[in-house]
Amino acid sequence: MKQGGAPPSGKWIGNQQGGVKTPEALILPNPTKRFSDTASRLRTLATDHPMSEWLLFMAAVSKAQHEASTTFPPLPAIDRSFIDRSVAARMPPLAADGHHRNSAWREGLFTILDKIEDCALPAPAREATAKLRGASTDDIEDLADGFLRDTVGSGDVGVTLYIAAALQVYFARLAGSLDASALRLLPQRGLCPCCGSTAVSGMITASGDVPGVRYLYCSLCSTAWNHTRAICITCESSGRVSLKEIEGGPGIVKAETCDDCQTYAKMIYQVKDTKADPYADDLATLGLDIMVGEAGWARHAPNPMLLIG
Repeated sequence: MKQGGAPPSGKWIGNQQGGVKTPEALILPNPTKRFSDTASRLRTLATDHPMSEWLLFMAAVSKAQHEASTTFPPLPAIDRSFIDRSVAARMPPLAADGHHRNSAWREGLFTILDKIEDCALPAPAREATAKLRGASTDDIEDLADGFLRDTVGSGDVGVTLYIAAALQVYFARLAGSLDASALRLLPQRGLCPCCGSTAVSGMITASGDVPGVRYLYCSLCSTAWNHTRAICITCESSGRVSLKEIEGGPGIVKAETCDDCQTYAKMIYQVKDTKADPYADDLATLGLDIMVGEAGWARHAPNPMLLIG
């Protein structure tokens, strides 16, 4: 494992006219692009990859999510006064464990099942779709609650992939409908300001008004929010943070480890590949997870698409 040293500081960048440019605090998702971008990137990464078949399957899931997102029924607008009260209380307005879901999320689930069943699926994946087809509405809602509250039973891990996929679509649609100017970052900067979920990975930007800054990407609603570099996103310490990567690799994805809390999070460097995707590139670098895990660090938070095994 190659030691990357301490992460760069990511200072603000000035301009010729004077003053200091600051990055946007958060970037709401574009549900019409989010899942298609991930699907496209997964197909690219699958080429000559040792886990090619699995990455292509995950690309099919992402493509099905895109179909669900672009055909999703209109959702009622969230009351602005509720958003304002949540923000004033420094709470996420779409709190994943407290939000009252619209039943439309299940329509998205069955759209995903329809699309994924058109693909050549391995037997366990097809058994999982059949199990969901036969489940009652109450059972499906219980599965969703279990996923959002991290209480998935061992017998339900197979179907959780599709539940998670549908909830990602639903929450991305909700988050994408919000007014970014009405939102604020949370006191716990490692949590999503829209839904309060953990980040799946971080992206170090290579373009825009302020290149070189870090955005964390929500594992549920796909919101991105700015987080200071060189600070652990789990415990917020900075004294013992370093970067590690697979020696001889392309350097696109690195593990930011913290020796204070013994956790790590994936960081993706856009300067190494402008087409890098925070969701796809995380899935395609499981070897890095294994190496860092064997060295004694625990992952900051799981990728929901990895809960099946």
